[in-house]
Amino acid sequence: MHLIEEYPHSMSQIPLFETTPHWTVTELTRYLRQVLESDSSLQDVWVQGEISNFSRPSSGHLYFTLKDAGSSLRCVVWKTDASRLRLTLQDGMAIEAHGAISVYEVGGQYQLYVNLIKPVGEGALYQEFLRLKALLDAEGLFDPSRKRPLPELPRRIGIITSPTGAALRDMLNTLRRRLPLAEVFIAPSPVQGDEAPARLVVALEILNSKIKPDVILIARGGGSIEDLWAFNDERVVRAVAVSKTPVISGVGHETDFTLTDFAADLRAPTPTAAAELATAITIEDLKYAIGQLQMNLTESIHSSLESRRVDLGNADLQLKQFSPIRRLQSDRQRVDEWGHLVETAIRHKLDLSLLRVQALDQRLVALSPLEVLKRGYAVVKRSKDARLVDSVKKVKRGDELQVRVSDGSFNVNVSGKADG
Repeated sequence: MHLIEEYPHSMSQIPLFETTPHWTVTELTRYLRQVLESDSSLQDVWVQGEISNFSRPSSGHLYFTLKDAGSSLRCVVWKTDASRLRLTLQDGMAIEAHGAISVYEVGGQYQLYVNLIKPVGEGALYQEFLRLKALLDAEGLFDPSRKRPLPELPRRIGIITSPTGAALRDMLNTLRRRLPLAEVFIAPSPVQGDEAPARLVVALEILNSKIKPDVILIARGGGSIEDLWAFNDERVVRAVAVSKTPVISGVGHETDFTLTDFAADLRAPTPTAAAELATAITIEDLKYAIGQLQMNLTESIHSSLESRRVDLGNADLQLKQFSPIRRLQSDRQRVDEWGHLVETAIRHKLDLSLLRVQALDQRLVALSPLEVLKRGYAVVKRSKDARLVDSVKKVKRGDELQVRVSDGSFNVNVSGKADG
């Protein structure tokens, strides 16, 4: 119980329960990694130094140490980022490396994970790039409203590039494959170095004043910011902006941007892409369009011929309707009909007449002397003169008379007269 009093009162009292956390090495290292990675200022840093202990294993990743006079920093470039580097790294090279700070937990070492590298000095050029960009942008040289549409089917294409570079060969191959009908005019010019800007401006002036193509391609292959600096030159940018002919800029690789890109009417990621953009309509498109036009023309001709055939048929029907032959045929038919009607009328009239005659005949028959004779009457004539005897006064005793009855006649002699 008295043990406590043996310690000086100035000493801290030992707590009954420990509150300080206990860490494993792994836990502490992981915590430090999280702390570093949560600091945004350490995730977007540029570090300048000299390369040492450079190595490139078979995995494709790059490992080196970045050092200056006082310290060193381990650096890693993963394979995907290493494939985009435009520099050939080696020990002793002074560089500026961009990346993020983190901890390699296995070794317990903090290091820079690099995604971009540029030689020392590019920083000053980049600042000049930003200054010129702001200046020219303020003047309206990069205004999207100034951009002109490209011709869909250029007949003349101008190219400004190095005559010995691979970019020219790639563009010519692309143009020859896509649109061999177009005329290509090459205005050769250096694309880097002190004399390049002036030569590029002259090439633009020659194409605009003498050749007058439908579109101009200004291009070169990739390189460092120093290699591409001619295309950031104020003279070149202004010449591109005032070009009478639409300009396509195809400078460097897809990740490269120059002020010429902003001043041009269209920016292409590569020289080959510039040639493709200049030939939006290819020879295959033209062949297809011609085939479609030919098919449409054939259909139109067939449709027109069919329409004319129908019109001709209708006209033929109308001609036949108004033709004298049709009228003659119609009149002939009407004559036949009238003939039939006349014949019918005559036959009907004849039938009526026949009936009338028959009626008269019956009346005549009824009134015929023969019919009277059949009722017992007789016709008496004197035989000597055939005079009709219709009175006793016309005969005397001894006259010979002829008596006609219904079925014949006979002679008689008058023997005497009877009183009437």
